[in-house]
Amino acid sequence: MNALEELIESFSRVPGIGKKSAARIANWLLRADRAYVQRFSEQIGTLQDRVTACSVCGAWTETDPCAICSDAARDRSMLCVVEQPQDVEIIEAAHEYTGLFHVLGGVISPLDGMGPEQLSIARLLERVQKLSVREIIIATNPTVAGDTTALYLQQVLSVYPDVKITRLASGLPVGGDLEYADKLTLLRSFRGRMQL
Repeated sequence: MNALEELIESFSRVPGIGKKSAARIANWLLRADRAYVQRFSEQIGTLQDRVTACSVCGAWTETDPCAICSDAARDRSMLCVVEQPQDVEIIEAAHEYTGLFHVLGGVISPLDGMGPEQLSIARLLERVQKLSVREIIIATNPTVAGDTTALYLQQVLSVYPDVKITRLASGLPVGGDLEYADKLTLLRSFRGRMQL
């Protein structure tokens, strides 16, 4: 295997990039400015040294604790529970939520060897007690594993009767067509309907 084939193989292991896309990227890099390729290579090489998980919430950060956990202006009575660190960035980009986050590090999925013990649920419980949280927003994905995790968290957190437990709404997307909606999406849309 030559250097180009090795690079294509490496890129094709990245989620969402198939063999054809990997080949396009590798060939583009061969024609790109050498300084850009060098800088790009250094960024990839040092990424895991520079970016780590926040010791408080689990989000990606270059400073520990992260900027969100360190921000005194954040609403510390609200805690949004997400599956992965990148979910924090997605929610932050909407500029709607002003509370704190907690990253589980996955979802309950016995087939993948992920049980409650592998998730940061014990740390979540510690934070709920320490922060005097009034609301926990469960923002796991609307999948079987995400729903299972949400139900498990609801049971575990039921020992805090003063804490309101909510789940992100799900259903039809804005601009979506009913004819293209699957049965589960329609079911969630009907169950989560709001009064006008």
